[in-house]
Amino acid sequence: MSRIWHSLRQTLLAVLCDRYAIVVMVGAVILYSFFYPAAYRHQVAGNLPVLVVDEDHSATSRELLRKLDSLRVAHVVGQPADLQQARAQLEAGHAEGIVLIPANLERDILRGHPAKLVLLGNGAYLGRASWVLGSVADALGAFGREAAVTQAAFMGAPQAPPVTLVQRPLFNTQEGYGSAIVPGVAELIVHQTLLMGIGVLLGGRRLVLGRRLRFDLPTLTGMALGFGLIGLFGLFWYAGFTAWVQDYPRGGNPLGQLLGGTLFIAATVAFGLFIGSFFRTRERAFQYIIATSIPLFFLASLSWPAVMTPRPLVWLAQLLPTTSGINLMVRLNQMDASLAEVSHELITLAVLLVLYSALALWRLHSKKGTEGKRAT
Repeated sequence: MSRIWHSLRQTLLAVLCDRYAIVVMVGAVILYSFFYPAAYRHQVAGNLPVLVVDEDHSATSRELLRKLDSLRVAHVVGQPADLQQARAQLEAGHAEGIVLIPANLERDILRGHPAKLVLLGNGAYLGRASWVLGSVADALGAFGREAAVTQAAFMGAPQAPPVTLVQRPLFNTQEGYGSAIVPGVAELIVHQTLLMGIGVLLGGRRLVLGRRLRFDLPTLTGMALGFGLIGLFGLFWYAGFTAWVQDYPRGGNPLGQLLGGTLFIAATVAFGLFIGSFFRTRERAFQYIIATSIPLFFLASLSWPAVMTPRPLVWLAQLLPTTSGINLMVRLNQMDASLAEVSHELITLAVLLVLYSALALWRLHSKKGTEGKRAT
């Protein structure tokens, strides 16, 4: 047991004394916790430019224009004379959407005829187009319901709409892009920085020794515990402090997070020791992270649904700790899921822990310690 604690201390000291390891395993985690969420601090798009082509020039069209300009998402930046001019400005990138108010809009409403409004959006940026089209469509829908009341009053039977729909999001209360993406990316950052640090230390040591690394079991166990403590710090730094500071959904099932997070970090450490055993230099760790970060996030099926992913890739993703780990932590922390609801992820991580621990032992363990055979 004393040898395990000695190895743990030596591992922590190695991280603290290696400027590359301390920067990627601790410094990058803290820096990214402030730097990355800052891009999404507003959560939703705002004041996106919209053009209005008013061919009616009536009191009703002017009221509709005021409603559009009062939206948080959209801001009316111009009223071109016709649709052709508006389209030219849209294609030039000066606006994200066009609202066409056709002639005789007010007359059709007062006569009880169906009135039509045209909404066009710029699809070059899907996020912006979605917010503009959705928000403006909601405003037009509300205007249409008010117009129905006006029609009924003109026809002699004034009545308010019988049903009013009130929508409230359950988990992502601000309906923000940040709340949907940042918590999942946080787990990926912890995973990748932990792997990078492990790879930097193993690759650097192998470069100095000039041979394949070998450790006895107590030393290897202490190393894993040391890396695991650093990984847990990063994981709960994001799940707790960062989520609180950035005001993201948080706090669901803390005991489940402790269990699931520990299992996720343990599987990550085992995976990192196995992958890091192949690195001959510390630079290989940086190359690995650069090449895999984006594919790992998409394979986690957090932003791209699994049903739209080819089945071989879905099966391959189950071999990665990030796939189950990201979904596990998001559901436990943001959605207050129970352990039963994340049992699949827990079982998968447990299997991966056993698998990659066995592979790491195969690559790094030797009863003779570091006096192993030379690398080939």
